[in-house]
Amino acid sequence: MTIDLGWLLAIVGVALVILVLSGIRYIPNNRIGIVEKKFGARSVKSGFIALKGEAGYQPDVLRGGLHYLIPIQYAVHIAPLVTISQGKIGYIYARDGVPLSAMQVLASNVTANNFQDVRHFLTNGGQRGPQRMILREGTYAINLAQFVVITEERIYFLSLGRDDQQAVQSMSAIIGERRGFVPVVIKDLDDKIGVVTVHDGPSLHSGEIIAPVVGEEVGNADTYHNNFQMPDRFLNAGGLRGRQLQVLVEGTYYLNRLFATVELIPKTIIDVGTVGVVVSYTGAQGADISGADYKHGELVERGNRGVWNIPLLPGKYPFNTYAGKVIVVPTINIILKWIRGDVGVHHYDENLTEVSLITKDAFEPNLPLSVVIHIDYQKAPLVIQRFGDVRMLVEQTLDPMVSAYFKNIGQQRTLIQLIQERSDIQHIASQEMKEKFAHYNLELEEVLIGTPAASEGDKQIEVILNQLRSRQIAIEQIETYARQESAAGKERELREAQARAAQQTAITESELSITVQSNQGKAEFQRAVQQANQIRTLAQANAEQIARVGIGQAIAIDEQVQAYGGPQYQVTQLVMNRFADAIQAARVDVVPRVVVNGGGGDGKGAGMTGGNLIDGLLTLLLSDKLGVDVKGEMKREPNPEADRLRDEIRKSLAEKREDTSMQTPPVAPVTPTPPAPSTPMPPTPPAPAPGSTKPGMYTPPAPTGPAKPPKTTK
Repeated sequence: MTIDLGWLLAIVGVALVILVLSGIRYIPNNRIGIVEKKFGARSVKSGFIALKGEAGYQPDVLRGGLHYLIPIQYAVHIAPLVTISQGKIGYIYARDGVPLSAMQVLASNVTANNFQDVRHFLTNGGQRGPQRMILREGTYAINLAQFVVITEERIYFLSLGRDDQQAVQSMSAIIGERRGFVPVVIKDLDDKIGVVTVHDGPSLHSGEIIAPVVGEEVGNADTYHNNFQMPDRFLNAGGLRGRQLQVLVEGTYYLNRLFATVELIPKTIIDVGTVGVVVSYTGAQGADISGADYKHGELVERGNRGVWNIPLLPGKYPFNTYAGKVIVVPTINIILKWIRGDVGVHHYDENLTEVSLITKDAFEPNLPLSVVIHIDYQKAPLVIQRFGDVRMLVEQTLDPMVSAYFKNIGQQRTLIQLIQERSDIQHIASQEMKEKFAHYNLELEEVLIGTPAASEGDKQIEVILNQLRSRQIAIEQIETYARQESAAGKERELREAQARAAQQTAITESELSITVQSNQGKAEFQRAVQQANQIRTLAQANAEQIARVGIGQAIAIDEQVQAYGGPQYQVTQLVMNRFADAIQAARVDVVPRVVVNGGGGDGKGAGMTGGNLIDGLLTLLLSDKLGVDVKGEMKREPNPEADRLRDEIRKSLAEKREDTSMQTPPVAPVTPTPPAPSTPMPPTPPAPAPGSTKPGMYTPPAPTGPAKPPKTTK
C-alpha cells in the first residue's frame, strides 16, 4: 500500500504549524505566567531558580498579553496576582536564596527587599525562609515558584509537592494563632499598652530579663525602627531578642508576628491620694543615694535597677510591669482598726483584732482602738525599701508595737481608771507614740481608744460596769433634785413676775411721772446754771470794759501830763479850763468894766500896786504856793491784770500811730512867724482830746522840745 507523498507532506506541514503555534501563550491581565524550562543545555547546580537560563523555573514572570516560547521546552503555569486586602498583612516565604544563619529566625531584607523581582532578590543576597518584611495593602505580581505569600484569605503558591504544601500550611496556622494578619490596634478607651516580645536577633546578656530600648532617634534612617515595624533597623540598632522594655501605646502598628508578638496589659494608674514606688528589675547598677544613716537597703535614681528614689505621682503611666513592679502607697490618712470584723478602706487591717489587756486590778478586758497614720510621699520609697509593702509594715511592725504599748498602759491603771481616763490616755498615747512612728518614716496623726470590753464568758467586768452605772444614776438623781429646786425658785419668780405684770400699768405711770419730774428738775437746774453763767459772763465783760475805759483814760491823762511837761502844768490847765467854763456859763466879762483899786485914783493902792482880782487869781494859780504837792507820786499796789490791759492798749495805740505815719504824706517844714502883740482875747473852746470824757476840754499841742516851767511874776 503506497501513501501519497503529498498528503504526507501536508500532514507534516500541519503538524509543524501546530507545533509552532503551540509556542504562543496568552496571559490575562489579572494573571501572571510562571515559566518552567523543562530541558536545556545546562541544569541548575545550586538553588532552585535558574538564573542563567538553565533548565528549571525561570526568575522572570510573564505579564498579561501574548508571549511566544519554544514549544515543548517551556511550560507556562498561569497563577493569579497576589492581592492584600485593606487593613491586612501578607507574609512572604522564599523557597530559594542564601540559607539562614544560626542566629536568624527570619530572613534579612536589608538589600533584597523587592519580592516582585526574583533575579534582583537572589543576586542581592536574598535569603530563603520566612522574610522579615511584610506586604501591606495592594496587588503584587510575584513569582509564586520562588515565593509563597500567606494571607488571611488564602495562600498564594505554586505547589511543588505534598511536603512543601504542609510546611506552608503550618506556617499559616502559626500566624493565625498570633493574629498576625491584622495590625496591632491599641485604643485609647482601653487604657492598655503593648508589651513586645522579639523572636529574632541576638539573645539577651547573662543576668538580663528585659531588652533595653534602642532605635528611638527619628532622624536616624538606619536605626529608627518605628516601634518594631522595621525589623532590620531594630537589629541594626543593637536590638536583642526577648521581651522589650519599650512598650506600645495607643495607635495602629503593622508588625510581623513571626518577628515580634504583642501582649496587651493595663496601664499603671496612680490614683489621687497615692504614689507609686517603682522597684525596677532592669537597668544599670546605680549608686546608693539613701544616705549613710539609712541601713535598710539602697535607693537609686530613676532608670537604674533597684528602688527608685522618686515615686510616681498620680496619673497614668505606660509602665512595663515585666520590667519592674509599682507598689502603690497611700499618701492620705490611713486608718488602722484593731477591731475584729471592722476593716478599713485600704484593707491593711484585715488581720488586726482588739488588744488584750491585764489591768492593775487583774481584769482582762479587750481594748478596741484605731490609729491614724500618714506616709509622706517623699519618704514612701524608704518605707517600701524597709518593709516591702504597707501590709507587711502593719502586720509585722505596727501591730506588735501598738499592742505592747497599750498592754503597758493597762498594767498601770485599774479598770475604772481605764474607762474614766480614756481621754487622757488617748492624748498621752498620741504624744508618746509619734516618736516611735517617726523612727519608721511614718507620721502619727491620732490615736482613738474605744471602750474596754469583756472577753467572751467574763462576767466580772459587767459587775463593775453595773456599779458604775448605779453610781452615775445616783449622781444624776442629785443633779435632778438640784434642778427641781432651781425650777421651784424659777416658778416663784414667775409668779412674782405675773403679779407685777398685772400692776404694770400703774407702775409704768408712776415711773413715767417720776421720770418727767426728774427731767423737769434737771431742765430747771440747767436753766439756772445757764443764767448764772450768763450773768457771770456779762459781769466779767462789764468789768473788763470799765477797766479798759479807766485804764484808757489814765493813759490819756498820763500822755497829757507828759505833753505839758509835768503834772503841775496839767493842774493849771485843768483849773483854767474850769475857770473859763464857769465864766462862759455865768456870762461874766473877762475884762471888768469897773476896776476897783485899793489905792487912790491913780490906780495904785496901798499894799497892792499894779494888780486887780484876776491878776491876783492868775498869780495865785500860777504860783507854786497852792498848797498841793503836784510833783509827788502816789504809791499803789501793782495789779497784774491792769498792767496787762495797759500794755495791750499801749501796743494797739503804737501800731495805729505807725500805720498813720506810713499813710500820711510828708509835709514841708513851715517857718514859724513871730507872734503879733497880744491882745487879750477870750479863749476859744478847744476840741475834746482823744480819750477825754469831758466835752470842751482843751488839749494843747504836744511840745516839740522839753517843756519849761512858766515864769512867775513876783
